[in-house]
Amino acid sequence: QRQPGSSFKPIVYSAAFKLGYTPETVLFDVQTQFSSLCDADANPLRSGVDSSVCYMPDNYDGLFRGPVTLREALAQSLNVPAVKLLYLTGIPNAIALAQAMGLSTINDPSRYGLSLVLGGGEVTLLELTNAYGVFADNGLYHKQQGILEIRDRDDSVLQKFNPVENEVLPESVTTLISSILTDNVARTPSYG
Repeated sequence: QRQPGSSFKPIVYSAAFKLGYTPETVLFDVQTQFSSLCDADANPLRSGVDSSVCYMPDNYDGLFRGPVTLREALAQSLNVPAVKLLYLTGIPNAIALAQAMGLSTINDPSRYGLSLVLGGGEVTLLELTNAYGVFADNGLYHKQQGILEIRDRDDSVLQKFNPVENEVLPESVTTLISSILTDNVARTPSYG
């Protein structure tokens, strides 16, 4: 199991889109302290509070862009708006979608904080790539399977895998995610 980093962001954005947020929703990409136990400069507000509870993430380039749409934030892989979106969406909603998409190791809401959207949980590569298959298959989840059928020496089928698919995302959400992840105009400010 490894931390997935920003590859977890589309799952959280999908959970938000299911709740009615849109690619045009605006969040502020500004330096933000997320712990109520700390001041805006990441200093504990009370004595005896360890500074490790303060949570003030940066973007990968150390820059803040001000108001950005969710389309711009995801396309540019901005961390601060992603953390804000997870807060608005709710960790339990994001975890429920991750599990429905096959990420079995993301299973205990008490283990995760807002850093989950930045890859703060552990997943296997096989499960993560299979979860991305939901985006490619218009919201349908198919459990990964290594053996499709078993035949004997006479070529008779002894056992055959019967695929089961579950709709875990509306097609409209997978279309939005695919549109954003392939939007060169939205990516350009960060990636050229």
